[in-house]
Amino acid sequence: MLEISNLMVFYENAVALNDFSMTVQSGGIVAVIGSNSAGKTTLMNTLSGLIIDTKLKEQRKGGERITIYGKIVFNGEDITDLYPSERVKRGMVLCRERHPIFPESDLLENLWIAGYLRKKPEIRKAIDYVFELFPTLVRLKSRKAGFLSGGEQQMLTIGMALVVKPTLLLLDEPLLGLSPMMQTTLVDAIKKISLETGLTIVISEQFARPILPMIDHGYIIENGMMTLDGTGLELMENPEVKGAYFGV
Repeated sequence: MLEISNLMVFYENAVALNDFSMTVQSGGIVAVIGSNSAGKTTLMNTLSGLIIDTKLKEQRKGGERITIYGKIVFNGEDITDLYPSERVKRGMVLCRERHPIFPESDLLENLWIAGYLRKKPEIRKAIDYVFELFPTLVRLKSRKAGFLSGGEQQMLTIGMALVVKPTLLLLDEPLLGLSPMMQTTLVDAIKKISLETGLTIVISEQFARPILPMIDHGYIIENGMMTLDGTGLELMENPEVKGAYFGV
């Protein structure tokens, strides 16, 4: 479904991604694991096309120069130069880090806003599924999104991405800043989404312990470079991964 070949991203003369390649099979869960500032968010922004918007904004204001090399193929189509909106129309949806929501609108309004590309019956059906997936959100549907907790905002953000009806869901650090209990809730939800919908999911995350048991394949990224890859089980049993991420 997704082929990333020799991807390189420079911010001025600093390398954010260095010759990164990755393959994502349809229907699977793939993780990109790395520490803070390893290049995970740059990768997700590049896949979703957000980096193109950032690059153009920087050019207009004479700011930081961003250079991108490599190739991204999605469902057989080269999308390397496509804008984010075009990638969304093709089924690639990014759930960004730090819960970007519409804080002045209530929870239910946020879900409806996310479905602007879909027909009303489809939106209603998708919202019903979100409430089934996250029952906690049902009693909060009239609450302003800005007054939700971090975990509740993260559930809403994932729900908003699902309303768009993606075929490829990109989750950028979904567990960041959450309690262990909320992390477990979200991991269970991600597994349920994969099982029930067949959706292809790519997760970038620094918390390897809860992620590795559920993935089909994983990539370890350090300083913008892929240093290891393998199945979730292979990575869990790798001594280098154990030492870096499990403290063993």
